Amino acid sequence: MHDTTLLQLIEDDIAPATQLLELLRVESNALFGRDMPLLETILAKKQSLVVQLEQRGRKRSQVLAALGFAADREGLKKYADSSPQGAHLLQRSDLLSALLVDCQSINDLNGRAITHQQNTTATQVRILMGGEAPSLYDARGSTSRLAKQRPLSQA
Repeated sequence: MHDTTLLQLIEDDIAPATQLLELLRVESNALFGRDMPLLETILAKKQSLVVQLEQRGRKRSQVLAALGFAADREGLKKYADSSPQGAHLLQRSDLLSALLVDCQSINDLNGRAITHQQNTTATQVRILMGGEAPSLYDARGSTSRLAKQRPLSQA
């Protein structure tokens, strides 16, 4: 009975995890293209999928805990050893885990891209607002640390 419940919870998470992975890939392209309307749409969908995955993940953990097993891979493996559907349960769980690892990896890349773009934008704004003078190269190719502000047309 519980093995069917666990298997169904895992199966129900494979489709949203696949959708999340695809959204993260699209998000990556949208980040580099700075397509803000698309990014807003992706964010809304992404949040919905993450909430869905979290809820079912908690439910799986509760089922395993109620059966007296740890709510991790080892606990699932121990439970699967005593289940007639154990091999299939582990196989589908491994697929879901692989999808989520891929999602995490792409999400980390997207996070680094966002941080890079934020730093670039902050530097550009500082230059435009007349903040610290950037170190520039002079005619001889060495760095020039001019402290005087220059008009925007000469920046």
